[in-house]
Amino acid sequence: MAITVLLADDSELVRRAIRRLLSGQTEIALVGEASGFTQTIRMAQELHPQIVILDLHMSDDDRITPEEFRSRLNLGAARLLAISVWNDQETRTLAKSFGAVELLDKVNLGTDLIPAIKRLASSSPEQV
Repeated sequence: MAITVLLADDSELVRRAIRRLLSGQTEIALVGEASGFTQTIRMAQELHPQIVILDLHMSDDDRITPEEFRSRLNLGAARLLAISVWNDQETRTLAKSFGAVELLDKVNLGTDLIPAIKRLASSSPEQV
């Protein structure tokens, strides 16, 4: 059975690149794409993905705080995989406040994303 993934990034270019990365992976199924935090919450509640890939710095008119996002998302057994162009302490703290179990640098998604998805799908939750 394929690992189900919901992708949330406000950049169509980034979503397209990630979609291409995942398209050749028979063990990973991209079940939806969101471009804002509110849409991510709604789609996660509808689709129940195993992994949510979340851009930490999306533009969102609703201005949801990380804590509100985390409580409304209600991941259950799903894992949140944060992505960002930054990988400093402040960004790691932000990822943790969203409930992320791992933070990936967008620059390295080509090599790091697939292994991270597989690792998170088969491991117990641990925060960043």
